[in-house]
Amino acid sequence: MPTDSENPSDALFGQTLGYVRVSSADQNPGRQYETLGWCDKTFEDKVSGKSRANRAGLNKLIDYAREGDHIRVASLDRLGRDTRDLYSLVDTLTGKGCTVTFVSENITVSKDGSSPMQELFLTFLSGMAQFERARILERQREGIELAKAQGVYQRKLTDEDVQACRAMVDMGISVAEVARRYEVSRQTLYSALKGAGAYSPADR
Repeated sequence: MPTDSENPSDALFGQTLGYVRVSSADQNPGRQYETLGWCDKTFEDKVSGKSRANRAGLNKLIDYAREGDHIRVASLDRLGRDTRDLYSLVDTLTGKGCTVTFVSENITVSKDGSSPMQELFLTFLSGMAQFERARILERQREGIELAKAQGVYQRKLTDEDVQACRAMVDMGISVAEVARRYEVSRQTLYSALKGAGAYSPADR
């Protein structure tokens, strides 16, 4: 398995950085390292990648990367968990002046959009990201309407809502009345006021 070079490439031309992600701790990343080839430094994550906050290797790569660096990833699905995430990450990295290469797909993108194929790829990613976002919003609306029709929909209180509800309760207004005004159940309001369940700090 390749390791970081003891003689990194000339900083004037930037470094070659690799990123590797496997979906579980017991999955072997060796094939991705072979696909990447030689890199000055490689960052690795062994997580499902559902949240960027949990991808320490990726966050270190983003912080470490500098203008002129060349970032190599084995394939598109190793960088982004979906099209929107992929587009956002490519935009972030190229925005820092880095070049990103997806080795398996033989695709290289950079900030200057130097080739028609690159421009087409970025346009496609952007369009697909917008499409996925629209589909997610549509499914959310459909789910809310269905829940309302079945009488089981519960809106989630914002931080400002919770503060206002707490103030009303402190003024002597009953929990039942506050819950009615905010269209939530008493149990939901109790949870919000106590910072429990979906309103616990860990879930905010």
